[in-house]
Amino acid sequence: MSNRVRIAPSILSADFGRLHDEVKAIEAAGADYVHVDVMDGRFVPNITIGPLVVEAVKRATSLPLDVHLMIVEPERYIDDFVKAGASIITVHQETCAHLHRTLQQIRAAGAKPSVVINPSTSLSAIEDVLGEVTQVLLMSVNPGFGGQAFIPATIDRVKRLRAMLEAKGLTSVDIEVDGGINATTAKQVVAAGATVLVAGNAVFKQPDYRAAIAALR
Repeated sequence: MSNRVRIAPSILSADFGRLHDEVKAIEAAGADYVHVDVMDGRFVPNITIGPLVVEAVKRATSLPLDVHLMIVEPERYIDDFVKAGASIITVHQETCAHLHRTLQQIRAAGAKPSVVINPSTSLSAIEDVLGEVTQVLLMSVNPGFGGQAFIPATIDRVKRLRAMLEAKGLTSVDIEVDGGINATTAKQVVAAGATVLVAGNAVFKQPDYRAAIAALR
């Protein structure tokens, strides 16, 4: 785990008509990852993008692609997303009947395995797979749409997860937070132990991407 907070702008908030330029712009502005929200209209209400767009994003940047699969049966698509260029693949505990197996599948395909839980899912649901992941993503909104307000209970969840990881000697595992991140909430979750921040509107809806990323960091 690096001490430097990493910023992962979510292209869900980007201008899709200029996606190549938008990805280039966040890289030039100091982003650490490109966060890609994949939604299927079943696990979450919205439908977004698939491996073809991930492949196009990969061509536009040398940054790692942080691909968040908000989809049912993610194991069916993991290999496709890794081939498309995903560096990190995050799957929802809520959609994986065989979570341990799915995390191993991600690693075997050549990407870093990451697990995510919704705001109402207990941390205990992922406790037994923490040794299998490089990152845990805590949703700080209910997934499915950009631009939602941060759920304050997330701060305590970050603290408890950091304590859980330290108790297991897993200090290198990143804690990523996604939803309602701005300069204020960023400070709160980082103080609680978060190391990676997903930001959509807080970057892409600002006039100066570099200043926006610096403010979050």
